[in-house]
Amino acid sequence: MKKTLVVISGPPGAGSSTVAKKVAKKLKLKYFSAGKLQKKLIKDWRKEEAKAALESWKTPVGASDKTHKNRDAFQIKLAKKGGIVICSKLGIHFLKNLSKYKIWLDVPLKVRAERSANRDKIPVEKALKEVAKREEIERREWKRMYGFDYFDQKYDADFVLDSSNQTSSQTVKKILEFVKGKK
Repeated sequence: MKKTLVVISGPPGAGSSTVAKKVAKKLKLKYFSAGKLQKKLIKDWRKEEAKAALESWKTPVGASDKTHKNRDAFQIKLAKKGGIVICSKLGIHFLKNLSKYKIWLDVPLKVRAERSANRDKIPVEKALKEVAKREEIERREWKRMYGFDYFDQKYDADFVLDSSNQTSSQTVKKILEFVKGKK
């Protein structure tokens, strides 16, 4: 599995980070999250991850084209080395020629908001507003920066999984079955 590269992506709140960490552990691979770098721009980002991701776009660094393009270059560098699971909202696009395991978690907004509310211990209504706003900003800004709607990456994915009615462990199991079946 040394050269293996697994890319996991999906809309905000789909659980891609949680799933990617677990897949990396099961496959004994390294793990990288592009989104974690974005969230770290906000102090106390772990308290409310959905809010931190949204707020990070309001910072000069978080909204900078240069910041995003540097992050893209960094994940490409990691991907070329292999032996890693990369969780990245734009990973399928940027790493499509480097990975044969490109996975899109396709989860409806309502379910993503419920998951975010549970994780951050906030009301579902608040999570729904934050996740929807983040989705709106990301789609608009990345379309401006890169010229495509990042939700369209699901059409370039090797495996699209609706994990709405699954636990993260069940989702990981399905991904591992896909990876092992595609070798």
